[in-house]
Amino acid sequence: MTDELDAAGIRDPRLRQCYLRCKQLLAEHDKSFYLAALLLPPARRPYAQAIYGFCRYADEMVDGADTAGFSPWREGILADLKAGDTDDEIGRALLHTMRTWDIPVHLVEEFLDAMASDLTVTSYETYADLEAYMHGSAGTLGLQLAPVLGARTDEAAEAMRQMGIAFQLTNILRDVGDDLRRGRVYLPAEELRRFGVTEIRQGPEFRELIKSEITRTREIYRQARAGVPLLHRGGRPTALAGMDLYGGILDAIERADYDVLTRRVSVSTPRQLAVAGPALVRSWLARLPIGPS
Repeated sequence: MTDELDAAGIRDPRLRQCYLRCKQLLAEHDKSFYLAALLLPPARRPYAQAIYGFCRYADEMVDGADTAGFSPWREGILADLKAGDTDDEIGRALLHTMRTWDIPVHLVEEFLDAMASDLTVTSYETYADLEAYMHGSAGTLGLQLAPVLGARTDEAAEAMRQMGIAFQLTNILRDVGDDLRRGRVYLPAEELRRFGVTEIRQGPEFRELIKSEITRTREIYRQARAGVPLLHRGGRPTALAGMDLYGGILDAIERADYDVLTRRVSVSTPRQLAVAGPALVRSWLARLPIGPS
């Protein structure tokens, strides 16, 4: 990553270590976006990794063994970000990214509020309720990422917000079984009733519900893709590859006959490489001086 950090103009040794830690977290916990971020021009790549590395750190804390430590960490890191200085390793890279790309702190605050809700909220009554949570937990990440990908208009930024929501809803569908074992149900209660699902278990009613949610998710991806041409051409391959990789999870759910309760589906490494390989070529071509961006 040192070449990426050099390209981004990140010289301070301590700060470089913070960025390296973010990249490590992303590689460990979100291989799909890790691959997608590699398609960015090197000068932009560390910033995307810092945003998603911070996200993964917070998410793993909420879902892991140190849930009691999340609230004091959240309060401390928000105070630091607002003050403009922090000793937190992950927060330091994010703060530098926020300054570099003029990312408002309220987006990070909304994200951390959504993460905090995972500690107390175990279900959602309506899709509108879930959508509000997904905006905080993922839409705000899309908005943070938007300037790094070269979103220059409100329409382009909104497309990146929709991309984040599509990613989150994909993860929710994949993780129904895991979340249920943690005592959480993200599928809206009104949707469960609409499909006659009185108990979350594999069966025809549950299968039809998951089919419907996949259709909804693909429509959100469609809306997000419509905004990709509005990005800087250096950011387009990353957005498209991210959507292809995450969208592949929906295909995997279908191949598993919608069984998201007894197994956690994933996109195979050959499939990831099949997406990332051509996308890498497109990203290289996008960096060539062939005209205006």
